Amino acid sequence: MISFTQEKLLKALKHFFGYDEFKHSQQVVIESVLSGRDTMAIMPTGGGKSICFQLPALLLDGLTLVVSPLIALMKDQVDALVANGIDAAFLNSSQTPDEQRRIFREAELGKIKLLYVAPERIPKDSEAFFEFMLKLNPSLFAIDEAHCISSWGHDFRPEYLKLAAFKTNFPHIPVIALTASADKITQNDIVARLALVNPNIFISSFNRPNIYYYVQPKRDAFGKIVNYINKHKDNSGIVYALSRVSTENIARKLNEAGIKAAFYHAGMDSASRSRVQDAFLRDEYKVIVATIAFGMGIDKSNVRFVIHHDLSKNIEGYYQETGRAGRDGLRSDALLFYSIADVMKLRNFAIVDDNPEQTAISMNKLHKMQNYCEHEGCRRQYLMNYFGENFPGYCGSCDYCLTSLEERDATVDAQKLLSAVVRTGERHTATYIINFIRGSDSEKINPAHKELRTYGIGKDLKREEWQWIVQQLVVNDLIVKSADPYNILSLNERSWKLLKGETQFRIIMKKERMPDESSDDGGTDVGLMNKLKDLRLAIAKQENVPAYVILGDNTLEELAVYLPLTFEDLKQISGFGEFKIGKYGSYFITVLKKYVEENNLTTRMADKEPKKVKREKTIKSDKSSTQEQSYTMYKRGMSIAEIAAEREIAPSTVEGHLAAYIPTGEIDIVDFIPFLKLERIITAIKSTGQLTASKPVKDILGDDYSYGEIRMALEYYRAKGDITEFK
Repeated sequence: MISFTQEKLLKALKHFFGYDEFKHSQQVVIESVLSGRDTMAIMPTGGGKSICFQLPALLLDGLTLVVSPLIALMKDQVDALVANGIDAAFLNSSQTPDEQRRIFREAELGKIKLLYVAPERIPKDSEAFFEFMLKLNPSLFAIDEAHCISSWGHDFRPEYLKLAAFKTNFPHIPVIALTASADKITQNDIVARLALVNPNIFISSFNRPNIYYYVQPKRDAFGKIVNYINKHKDNSGIVYALSRVSTENIARKLNEAGIKAAFYHAGMDSASRSRVQDAFLRDEYKVIVATIAFGMGIDKSNVRFVIHHDLSKNIEGYYQETGRAGRDGLRSDALLFYSIADVMKLRNFAIVDDNPEQTAISMNKLHKMQNYCEHEGCRRQYLMNYFGENFPGYCGSCDYCLTSLEERDATVDAQKLLSAVVRTGERHTATYIINFIRGSDSEKINPAHKELRTYGIGKDLKREEWQWIVQQLVVNDLIVKSADPYNILSLNERSWKLLKGETQFRIIMKKERMPDESSDDGGTDVGLMNKLKDLRLAIAKQENVPAYVILGDNTLEELAVYLPLTFEDLKQISGFGEFKIGKYGSYFITVLKKYVEENNLTTRMADKEPKKVKREKTIKSDKSSTQEQSYTMYKRGMSIAEIAAEREIAPSTVEGHLAAYIPTGEIDIVDFIPFLKLERIITAIKSTGQLTASKPVKDILGDDYSYGEIRMALEYYRAKGDITEFK
């Protein structure tokens, strides 16, 4: 249809949106749309999907019609477009007939470039509607949250099924379908149900490196939530719960604890929901407690944490919900509280009457969600692998990779548990066995079982410790958990060997890891940031839009770090397009100049590297602040033991931190591992074929090799292969 050079596309991106470069696969998606091809783009939440149709809309003649599922989403995106000087509008049930007629007139006159509508407003067979659409000179149809069209997806909406009418009535106009999460089956379903013709399909990395993932046992979850929020009082966040009643109870208790919070769920009337959502967008409430009805497609860029008080039904939903944090690219936390009780509740919800196929799909997705919570390894790797993307076994930003791991002999504990399973007939769940072994006086324990010798022999360990032992036994194939919803425990051949003392059982114990309390502000001047936020808020109130619509937190951070003092300087700040420079630039320059003068500072724009150089991917760029702290101490000449003692962490954790510097050559591996020992470890790595997990390698090598040494060798081997450079 139209061909644009990369230079022209980047110029348009900077002019309209203030960005210096494209993210993920934005550019190739945009080029596909501009060429007239039907296109499907799968990008992570917060990955910039909207730009993929908004920029082509501005470069094409005519109008782009955007189908969006939620009123709040439409308003959010239209507000952001208008703030960038772009003609955009939406049509939905919240407007009066007069407002809607005015928008129709403006669209007919060609005064609107992007028109957002709900799928309910698209009739399947209305000749009049499509004749009217023809008058609007449509150039592109964009289907947001496209996974809603698929019954195989996690958020099926029947009203999406009629959207194939676009291709039927306008076969020569391209359609772009966008979603953040769709497995292969769902992708094929989207293409078929939208009647896309030979579409280009682009799948970006699902990785959100700025989100830190944590999973914790659901023990005193509310107390931990209060503690976390109190340590992050200036941040916005969402707390997700399973039921409407839970959202109301948690919100009430948060307010009683001095935290201003509101609840949101589908049982509220639309006016109340809109009022709560608007208050959250404008930072009048810092915390919203909600069911999954809240947040789909919300573009609030400064959400800093997402907490799951209850379990999500599937990985896709969890990924989208956590993805509502950190859309501006800044450090954000995703914290989930897990209990097997939540799994049992969700199994009931997964059953679809008279539809065994759909029930099986839902059950399988729930099982994968349970596996994620019980996974003994990198959380990020599990998520990436679920979506078909390879990822190394150490991310440095999840509870597993940041946790001190301790190994101990748990043979006796395992034998106690296996004996209890046998003596109670191998007919009970892990919950029953744990209650039995801990001597519970619950009426659910069979009275005859209370007479057995194994009753109560595990009182010395907490419930969570026994749950962890069961998980480790299952993972190591030392006990069998039935695949049906009941999860009955039974023994296999390996179990009997362990019970008889013919083999040992060693367990890796984890310490609970909550998000760090440090703000990780990267040296930003907090006083100046507050002044910039106050100015942004004043402008936002005057224009009656959320503060982040004016400028994102990441843009304010650049202002505070580099201190631009001219309009030319502002052109180098991400998020400042031509329109915003002209509209808001003088206000921010005035504040910056005054602050610089009062504090005897100078501009640092000379230190600002061009965007492409700054964001060039290197191995080093993925290191976390805690790794850098250990590395700095090591470079000062401190030993691993000394670093561990001063930082009050395990030596194995320090070894894990320093391992990140081996692939870059900043640390020489032979300073830690003698050549012959390194050679043996790499031989073991090659024999297992395992390039991420250290336990299979440890099992081969035995106690003479530490987990820290193995992790370092794994990092080296993944980066450089065999140790030929030492030969």
